[in-house]
Amino acid sequence: MILYLIPFISAFIGWFTNWIAIKMLFHPKEPKRFLGITIQGIFPKRQQQFAAKLGTLVATELLNFDEIAVKIKDPSRLKELNPIIESHLDNFLKVKLVEKMPMISMFIGEKTIGQLKEGMMEEIEILLPEVLAKYTDSLSQQINIEQIVTDKVSKFSSDKLEEILTAIMSKEFRFIEVIGAVLGFAIGLLQVLLTLI
Repeated sequence: MILYLIPFISAFIGWFTNWIAIKMLFHPKEPKRFLGITIQGIFPKRQQQFAAKLGTLVATELLNFDEIAVKIKDPSRLKELNPIIESHLDNFLKVKLVEKMPMISMFIGEKTIGQLKEGMMEEIEILLPEVLAKYTDSLSQQINIEQIVTDKVSKFSSDKLEEILTAIMSKEFRFIEVIGAVLGFAIGLLQVLLTLI
């Protein structure tokens, strides 16, 4: 009778060893000495290296600043700003300018305001790409995406890192546990068959 329990015991052992292996990715969070050996979870132990690799990956493969700059300077995207700029110019010419220089309202009418706005819009359309180009060039020297990601990930608490990775890989971890149980059961069944033969 005990012979027939072997596949189930093996399945439990297979599941349990894989469950322990997954837990040891994150635990213990702090180095612990056991029988003269220092034990620490893989991710807490290698968090700095993981952060540096992730920073490099994000900066080179996922979020390159030059690509962002190209999108910011895209002429079709800049044209989308025209209604906002026009609205601001309208308010400036019709309200704020009159408030600051009341005498001007006596000398300029709607036609002149329209001409002023048109001239300003033409200048802004020439100026805006140049300003944004200089601004993005300056930003690219100040913003180091790789360093930002590396710093943030390296400062994560071990709990936060575990929470993130578990959320991403929970199905894969469960699959590993199930595979351990299935393989354990298959090995136990093979042992029973070999014993009976």
